Amino acid sequence: MEPLLILTNLPDVASAEKLARALIECRAAACVNVLPACRSIYRWEGAVETAEEIPLLIKTTRAAYPLVEEVVRMQHPYDVPELIAISITNGLPAYLGWLATETEKHDQK
Repeated sequence: MEPLLILTNLPDVASAEKLARALIECRAAACVNVLPACRSIYRWEGAVETAEEIPLLIKTTRAAYPLVEEVVRMQHPYDVPELIAISITNGLPAYLGWLATETEKHDQK
């Protein structure tokens, strides 16, 4: 089992909570933190943009990543959603065991 932390941002709380719930319900993730709004500054289509966004921290596994990506692509309102996966190299063994159990159907492939 290779645990991952995936980052994404959504434009509002409603869409963030909807995506978080969908990821948990299909067992693509063990836990999703919906964080308070942040201000993002980025370049898009040649212009510097500023937006309030809701960050999500998605805890999952490498085996479940394809399903996470599929759900995000289907439900995310942005044309090009941020989706960044970071390998978790260390963590509390009991927590990582729980993460594995919650997403285990993907690790058995």
